[in-house]
Amino acid sequence: MYGEDERGNPMDVTGHDLFADRYVLKGPLGVGGMAEVRDALDTRLDRPVAIKLLHPAMRAQPEILNRFRDEARSAAMLSHPNIVAVHDYGDYDGTPFIVMERLPGQTLLDVVTRGPMPPDRVRSMLDDVLSALTVAHAAGLLHRDIKPANILLSASGDSFKVGDFGIAKTGGAAHTMTGQIVGTMAYMSPERITGAPASVADDLYAVGVMGYEAVVARRAFAQDTPAAMARAIMDDPPPPLRAIRPDLDQFLAGTIDRAMTRDPAQRFGDAAHMRAALNGDRQALVAGAAPAVAAVPRPATRVLDQPLPPSEHYVMPPPSPPSRWRRLPSRTRKAIFAAAVLACLTITGLALAADPFSTAPSPPPEPVSTTTPGPPPSSTPPPPTTPAPVVEQPRDEPGGKKGNGDKKKEEKGGGNGQGNR
Repeated sequence: MYGEDERGNPMDVTGHDLFADRYVLKGPLGVGGMAEVRDALDTRLDRPVAIKLLHPAMRAQPEILNRFRDEARSAAMLSHPNIVAVHDYGDYDGTPFIVMERLPGQTLLDVVTRGPMPPDRVRSMLDDVLSALTVAHAAGLLHRDIKPANILLSASGDSFKVGDFGIAKTGGAAHTMTGQIVGTMAYMSPERITGAPASVADDLYAVGVMGYEAVVARRAFAQDTPAAMARAIMDDPPPPLRAIRPDLDQFLAGTIDRAMTRDPAQRFGDAAHMRAALNGDRQALVAGAAPAVAAVPRPATRVLDQPLPPSEHYVMPPPSPPSRWRRLPSRTRKAIFAAAVLACLTITGLALAADPFSTAPSPPPEPVSTTTPGPPPSSTPPPPTTPAPVVEQPRDEPGGKKGNGDKKKEEKGGGNGQGNR
């Protein structure tokens, strides 16, 4: 079936040269923007393979060449039943190529275009993809282009495999041009749209979007222009799955909805965490990110950032609005308090300096006399030439009683002045 030409080069029975001295190239299996995939036969091992050939227009771009090479290395370092296996990589007559396991060529996209997938089939597909990503992420590899076109059916047709690691990121370095965001926009997370670095959460978000599409048989974001699609991803997520498919069980619908949450902190911690929720682990479905393997022990007490949410055992009273005084800045309140104290002191000083009931000043106090004043004047004033007698002030006895001698002096003196006539 295979032989050599007159120069000793390997060739097949049709007379065509063997590609890379080993492979017989056949018809195309698929064509992409960067490469085409051809059906082929490995003459050494006598097995069918698929060969990805880089387009001639891409061979002069160093970043494309590096990306193509990284795909071969990234996929070759992973060995898993749900990852498309890479057998060989090389460059033949200036054409970079990757040799992969031969699959029927049917993708998840082909399946979805025929209509909604049964819920059990969707769960099985997502489980296969998450199983593959668990291995890839553990090896420090982010796929960054999870979408239905990159998920292939196995030869038996009962499982799915993740392929096309062409824009995968490993070792913290991805071969992309400055300012370029790689991937397919319809499956990009909101943070990737804004240019944030790729993370595990991005791959899991894409898995959720892919699951949404498999359930409803249409894209979650099907806007016509990239700008409209970006706005929808950022601000207008699709309705929850059970609003469209109330027949779905809570674990399948809840896992997909949570994976598509716009806040990456609210998504699953890793692929294994998401896979557990998908398969019926209620705690994994509602719990936060999975803790690290070597996590430090939790402290005995924990300070809450916010009050506990209301529950049947704890009802939070409605918060009372702060008073207008409390809403003032601290510096303003201090200034008002100081002004009030100063005003009080000023008013007190003024009150002490003036009689509030009279405008005339108070007369000075008269000197205290040791003699008893004269009797009160009668209605008929005495002659002006007669002076009023001065009577010596008697001393009081203890107890407030006056002596007898003092009484006689009072009777003899005549309190009304008539005895002086």
